[in-house]
Amino acid sequence: MKKYTVTEEVEQARKAALEVLHHNRRGPFGGLPRTAGWAYPEPYTRDMVFTFFGIAVSGDEQLIISMRKVLDTLAHNQTEHGHIPSLAHDAENLGASDTTPLFLVGISIYRQLTGETDYLQEAAEKALLWLYYQSPSDRLLVAQLPTSDWRDEQWVLGYGLYVNTLVYAGLRMFDRHQRADAFLQEMRHFTITCNFMHKHVHEGLTVKNKPYYACWSYKIYSSERFDLLGNSLAILTGIASPSRAERMIAWIEAECAVMREKGDLASELPPNFFPFVQPGDPDWRKRDEQFNMPGDYHNGGIWPFICGVYIAALVAAGKYQLAEKKLIALAHAVKPSHAQPLEYGFNEWLRAQNGLPKGQNWQSWSAALYLYALRCVEERRTPFFEEMRKHSSREK
Repeated sequence: MKKYTVTEEVEQARKAALEVLHHNRRGPFGGLPRTAGWAYPEPYTRDMVFTFFGIAVSGDEQLIISMRKVLDTLAHNQTEHGHIPSLAHDAENLGASDTTPLFLVGISIYRQLTGETDYLQEAAEKALLWLYYQSPSDRLLVAQLPTSDWRDEQWVLGYGLYVNTLVYAGLRMFDRHQRADAFLQEMRHFTITCNFMHKHVHEGLTVKNKPYYACWSYKIYSSERFDLLGNSLAILTGIASPSRAERMIAWIEAECAVMREKGDLASELPPNFFPFVQPGDPDWRKRDEQFNMPGDYHNGGIWPFICGVYIAALVAAGKYQLAEKKLIALAHAVKPSHAQPLEYGFNEWLRAQNGLPKGQNWQSWSAALYLYALRCVEERRTPFFEEMRKHSSREK
């Protein structure tokens, strides 16, 4: 097997990413990590857990200690029924759909890293029970309210792909394999495309005549726009079969090539969401004029942390050369900074049409997922998710 040779630009970005994570390691809220270098001093739960992907493969003891501090704090602030707060330090800041399954993923990564197989077992059991009760049909897929996952300016209704990929990961990581097998089958059901539901039909997230999964579905409603984070996690966790993963990746790259030709995409990296929602579309909202213009933020912005997950998905699918190409593109994308003179910005997101950074600099998850993507490319494997895909492949 050909070994990946780390280029100077890729290595420089690695060192810069570690500098960002060390800078953000202690913030003003109980000594917990900061979400970003200057703005976002709070420890946002979802950002913190996504940083674990990169911290865990860094081998940096100080950063690994910060992982444990976050998890211990989350367990302490967990609600009576098992829900995990949106801010690690604030037990009253509740309502997110993705924090509880992310907590389970975070515990599992820490256990795999340290060998502490019973770490936070009671908190994990409570979190699993919480998720069991999040299905309005009392079946398997969990539902969410609008703007309750990481997309605070985008409406995801009912059964969201991104959140359910995390729930599935949590089930596999905690050996709930029978439930995970049934969960997988339900996700692979098609979305409902007619204007009524038969009693025996259970909707899923698979899109007919497309290789990817719907952004969300609920009863007769769905969004078939492409969610890069949810679909990348579907590949990484094994929800997408190898053949579907291959077709999905080919589709993503072909669609991005078309967007580049049209001037809608200036980067080799894919947008987080497309086709962009345009003014006048049925799912366009007045508030989008302020936050979510086409190619911006959640409506097609390029998010480095999501691109890191996409690179990991490419490795999971065996697309090693494409992963290497995208890693170099990511090393370029994390350099520009917004409003501050920094050698590496590790910005929150970049505008699709021109690749300019528009969010806050020195984002912890932008830095951490760069480290994780690099490790995946170097080793041609995806730490913490290999065994999960083996289980998924057994359930056809």
